[in-house]
Amino acid sequence: MNRPLTSVERSEERRRNWLKEEADKARESRGERGQMEFWLRRTRSRIAKNAKAERSERSDVYVGFAQVCRLFSTALDKRAEGDERIWRDLLQYAEQVLAHHPPRD
Repeated sequence: MNRPLTSVERSEERRRNWLKEEADKARESRGERGQMEFWLRRTRSRIAKNAKAERSERSDVYVGFAQVCRLFSTALDKRAEGDERIWRDLLQYAEQVLAHHPPRD
């Protein structure tokens, strides 16, 4: 028997559903590019909020995001050169992480 969700759990579920719906709307109206732009805006907004709060313990967010962007660029470059291994590995890892830890906010 499942217990009823707490208000926090209901709120998180509503938030996840909203994010999925907004990403789907962006994809429907502007294709995959629209969905990519939606997630990029969300990420940029969260980074800006972290910086505004001046959370020194989270100052590594800029470094981490830069590294992820560099990794993505490297994977694109290697794929263009004919080596798709890094690209496939990157996408596979992203799918695994997101399957276990979907975006909350």
